[in-house]
Amino acid sequence: MPPVLARLLTDGRALATLAVPLALTQLAQVALTTTDTVMMGLISTEALAAGGLAMVVFNQLRTMGVGLVTAVGNQVAAADARAERDGGEQAREEVRDLVRASLLLATLAGLVGAVLMVLIGHGMIWLGQDPDVVDTAKPVLYAMAPGLIPCLWFQAIRQFTVGMRRPQALLRITIASIAVNAGLNWAFIHGTWIVPKLGLPGIGLATTSVYALSFLALYASARRDPALAPLLSLRIWRTRPATLRRLTALGTPIAATYGSEAGFFSVVALMVGSFGTAALAAHTAVNQLVYIVFQIAVGLSHAASLGVSRELALGNKAAAQRLKTTALACAAAVMAVVALVYVTVPRLVLAPFFDTGDSAATDIAVHLLLVAAVLQFFDCTQNIGVGLLRGLDDTKGGFRVTLVGYWLVGLPTAALLGLGTGLDTLGIWLGLLTGLAATAVLLLRRFNQGVGRLEATSAPAPV
Repeated sequence: MPPVLARLLTDGRALATLAVPLALTQLAQVALTTTDTVMMGLISTEALAAGGLAMVVFNQLRTMGVGLVTAVGNQVAAADARAERDGGEQAREEVRDLVRASLLLATLAGLVGAVLMVLIGHGMIWLGQDPDVVDTAKPVLYAMAPGLIPCLWFQAIRQFTVGMRRPQALLRITIASIAVNAGLNWAFIHGTWIVPKLGLPGIGLATTSVYALSFLALYASARRDPALAPLLSLRIWRTRPATLRRLTALGTPIAATYGSEAGFFSVVALMVGSFGTAALAAHTAVNQLVYIVFQIAVGLSHAASLGVSRELALGNKAAAQRLKTTALACAAAVMAVVALVYVTVPRLVLAPFFDTGDSAATDIAVHLLLVAAVLQFFDCTQNIGVGLLRGLDDTKGGFRVTLVGYWLVGLPTAALLGLGTGLDTLGIWLGLLTGLAATAVLLLRRFNQGVGRLEATSAPAPV
């Protein structure tokens, strides 16, 4: 076997050790929200509309809150690497303080987010939404709002365990939460001998309960781990202000990046909706497929990001560059398999989403699926690129690049091709592809420049 290929396989196995559990955890979380959606639909179409509206608000705020604590994993990975290298208590105390600061930041973000959810619930009627749908959505929002706090606590502990390279409990807890969520949904919706019948708001209460139980389960698991327990501190009042400021400075651009990306895809969906119900249905189906496959890239992105933080803390800049190559190669291999399926049996892939007689939506979706086969390569690459820059602590640079790629390249191109050429939905998706491709190229370019600057600053001075 050629040395280069052998090295790639070795690095790939090491990366997969962390990436696979994270990717599976992401896929399990998708199943969690899918369960809620199915339960809403079983109640009524009106419940699905109102519950879906509440979930959009909750997911937007949750996503941005998760972004605030995402950098914790990178900081923990770097501090843990220094603790292993130097064997000092100072680096271990740094990890403890990072955990305290992340939980404090999660608490503050959760409280602010919960208040915003209630305020948005009262203001949605001014955003052109149907008054009856808004009235039905409000109790769901009220029930889900408190769940934002344990949700972000869970994410803070998750980043700690991942940064310490011990994510195994995450997958078990997330899979268990799917079954618990389904059971609580059913109990709270229909009522039992100990639980009143709550209807649609019961789904919101189930969501809050599952997040609280998931946090307690992950915390208990970490407490039983001899490597994690000594570093897991809940004394958030002892957080160093400097650590909290550092995490906030790193996390705010990540939260903004996540919010910007979600907003970009929301605007694209509105543009597609202007072409009618069939176009919007096709877009929704193919976008959901892309979102599911995207979770693999999320796992690779987090694993590569933490690996870069760790290697740079140890001074291994060449290893950081190899991580980039390995993550991109792994993503390309998976996307190639998925693209082959999309191209060869598109109607079979789309069958679960459409009635057999809905030929108009299916025909549009088949064409979009061909675009998605290429788009996924760039979508995964740009997500990995964001993670790589996070490994360099360059979260502001990642945010600026995504603003350019999404809003200055992608959206105008989508509008031009979709609204100005007669390509309609297909044109919008080609614009979406263009925006993601530009973002991917710019992110990788910035990462290479960042590593190059580190190599230049650490090179010996010329004699």
